[in-house]
Amino acid sequence: MIRTLVMILAGGDSPALSVLTAERTEAAVPFGGKYRIIDFALSNCVNSGLYNVAVLTQYRPRSLHAHLGVGRPWDLDRAQGGLRLLHPSPTPAGGGWQRGTADAVRYNLDVVEDQPVDAVLLLAGDHIYKMDYRPLLELHEERAADLTMAVRSISPHDAHRYGIVSVGSDGRVDRFVEKPRRADSNLASMGIYVFRKQFLIDLLRSTDAVDFGRHLLPQIVQNARAYAYNFQGYWADVGTVQAYYEANLALLAETPALDLYDPEWVIHTVSSDRPGAEIGAQARVQNSLLSDGCRVYGTVIGSVLSPGVVVAPGAVVRDSVVLGDAVIESNAILDRCIIDEGVRIGEGARVGEGDDNTPNAETPERLNTGLTLVGLKAHIPPGTRIGRNVAIRPRAQPDSFPADGCVPSGATI
Repeated sequence: MIRTLVMILAGGDSPALSVLTAERTEAAVPFGGKYRIIDFALSNCVNSGLYNVAVLTQYRPRSLHAHLGVGRPWDLDRAQGGLRLLHPSPTPAGGGWQRGTADAVRYNLDVVEDQPVDAVLLLAGDHIYKMDYRPLLELHEERAADLTMAVRSISPHDAHRYGIVSVGSDGRVDRFVEKPRRADSNLASMGIYVFRKQFLIDLLRSTDAVDFGRHLLPQIVQNARAYAYNFQGYWADVGTVQAYYEANLALLAETPALDLYDPEWVIHTVSSDRPGAEIGAQARVQNSLLSDGCRVYGTVIGSVLSPGVVVAPGAVVRDSVVLGDAVIESNAILDRCIIDEGVRIGEGARVGEGDDNTPNAETPERLNTGLTLVGLKAHIPPGTRIGRNVAIRPRAQPDSFPADGCVPSGATI
């Protein structure tokens, strides 16, 4: 396998995830109970035999840095290669903040130049998938390509969310269009690119373009040796609230498309020292995923619970994603909610209530499918009734809520 430097782009602010990314980057958002989104890219690297990994951060990186540490869960705490965290800082010329994906790599070109590698594998830190990168790298080497990009088939209705690729009979990419309204191809870029090292250095030094998808790839595919690698496995872009919710609940299928129990392709993560889940004598749990440290004394149906979640007697959690250490007090009811870490839902509160599907007034394009979001460490007072498409900002306290205890659908607190 060709010598490769992996660079994971994990610095985006991802506003489409609403309150979930108000205080963290998308790569650090919990997923599937015990994992963080970036765990999938990192695990794919080490399972593919790639141990020279740099993670490029910028927006709200504290929780991501704390999660990654020195890379020990992924066997990346190494003297040679291993894990590097690359965060922007002021420069003598007055620069610092990165304006896009290409700008982020350009800012760290000195790291690329210093590495004794032949190729640079660029990955997004915000996708959920299992992929062996070795066939992709082998294709790149066989074709003597300047760029090889991973692509997969998508529904034409989703083309506006992706970069769309047209591929010739020889596998060469002849066109790239970023997020078109109408597409003449059903192949989408996965945001996974292998560049020949010197080609990438020369490219970024010759232009001040800030983003690969919007600015550089349409020109690269016309003027360089660019090939496509067609990936057939599971892959999910969880960059919207609805996509994130659906990807979590898809794990509850009888035969989920994403198998987290595969011993041949383990998804590694930081494992906290917590006891096993406790299910009380009067509890009812149906078709749900419970993580270590959960204590359930009420009812949980069709939901995903992260470590340390407490569901008190009489409480009902239905079709929801509840993140770490949230507490659902007695007789509270959650229906189609995403509850962030450290949230406390007061006794008798009802979150996600009624049939009124009024879109969120502040972000109607992002929150319009009936989901209700409660941000990090918010405290919902007892007896509060909250409708649908509601966003509760992080750290909201009881005095932030209306005196009558009713939050209508489409509101933001």
